[in-house]
Amino acid sequence: MYTLEELRLMVRNCRRCSLAENRTKAVFGEGNPNAKIMFVGEGPGFNEDKMGRPFVGRAGQLLDKMMESIELKRQDIYITNIVKCRPSNNRNPHESESKTCIEYLRWQVKIIDPTIIVCLGAVAAKNIIDKNFKITHRRGIWYDKGKFSIIATYHPAALLRDESKKKGVWEDLKSIKNRYNRLQK
Repeated sequence: MYTLEELRLMVRNCRRCSLAENRTKAVFGEGNPNAKIMFVGEGPGFNEDKMGRPFVGRAGQLLDKMMESIELKRQDIYITNIVKCRPSNNRNPHESESKTCIEYLRWQVKIIDPTIIVCLGAVAAKNIIDKNFKITHRRGIWYDKGKFSIIATYHPAALLRDESKKKGVWEDLKSIKNRYNRLQK
């Protein structure tokens, strides 16, 4: 069993796929190592690549507001991505890149041991819930896999592009808060 720090070092030194060739910094993840909620996005963007931290750009600022709306803070949760290096031009990670990197996420989940996993966007949902996942049809639905309660919602970047998605995400956030509150009892 690895520690989070050992795993972070492995990610920082990883050269298993071509994404490592153009990265500034690997973006491992951050937050409470004992978190009961883990948020998983697709991959780092420009700002994340520069800073080495997940969700620090405009989408990250929106995610912070989303979490605050259900009385959560970054220090309450753990946040990471499917791939740990920025895909060029902020494109979605290729399936082969996701498959190469998913082992790191599996170890993060094993170490942190969250109860709830929130997939932010279709890429995360396809890698965690079902490879044929359609975010427009299946967001907001809970999936129980082993001891994990998993839900997918739109990625905050999608909300920045299309504000009509905000109402559905608000419903998802309330559902996450309700599930979290039930699990705390």
